[in-house]
Amino acid sequence: MESKRQQKFAGMLQEELASIFQREGAAYLPNTLVTITKVRVSPDLAVAKVYLSFLNTNNTGLSVATVNSHSSEIRYKLGSRIRHQARVVPTLTFFVDDTNEYVEHMDKIFDKIAKERKDTDEETENG
Repeated sequence: MESKRQQKFAGMLQEELASIFQREGAAYLPNTLVTITKVRVSPDLAVAKVYLSFLNTNNTGLSVATVNSHSSEIRYKLGSRIRHQARVVPTLTFFVDDTNEYVEHMDKIFDKIAKERKDTDEETENG
């Protein structure tokens, strides 16, 4: 369970990182839209796990690896933005947020179940 302090700090990081990616994201991933979906911060606020969602990319693994390779540069830019609001600029680690893929997968499963149920209902009515 995150404390209010962690949640507030994570929200601020999410906003600042979003504007960094909006302005300079093309330098890291050209023609790809990057969305910061979630930020989780350690209790001491020294480590941040940043979850990203990508639009317009075929290989999300490669995209997140590219962003991670630029994490020190992104951290420096973040530090220049939050230096008056935070004592420590957290170490950033980026992860793929696969929530949308999971939701799509579950929707397909539910559609398949509904179709199978409909087919068996029709068979019992006709049989």
